[in-house]
Amino acid sequence: MQSVAQFWPHNKVAMKVNKYISSVVFALISFHAVSVMAQSNDVISQVKETIKAGSAKELSKYLNQTVDVTIDDKVESYSKAQAEFIFRDFFKQHPANEFNIIHQGQSKGGQPFAIGQYKSGTETHRVFMKIKTVGNQQLVHEISFVKE
Repeated sequence: MQSVAQFWPHNKVAMKVNKYISSVVFALISFHAVSVMAQSNDVISQVKETIKAGSAKELSKYLNQTVDVTIDDKVESYSKAQAEFIFRDFFKQHPANEFNIIHQGQSKGGQPFAIGQYKSGTETHRVFMKIKTVGNQQLVHEISFVKE
């Protein structure tokens, strides 16, 4: 088998080609990572607006088919439709005065997450959500509202 250097008379040319190929691969990987981050930021901002509005129906559009929901100390896994009813009741009992995302990022494995603060009357809930890529969509896989 012939080496790359045999096709090009100078090793400098082969090194430039390798460097160029490496740069293109790095750029493609970087573009993909930025694209995934932009999608997760977009989903988080959309979820933020639906929670602010207290709309369980709109929130359900961003939920995975199965979602882990924590309301105070009760942790359950629900279907998307069941979770919509749970959030409808929660928003009815605790109408939003204010909701803000106070931190967002990614786990070491690259899973996006966000932490927020939900205020209703005199109560404040800490909100935590994990985003998961399903197919080509970013969806909420886990969400919790825990009273502070």
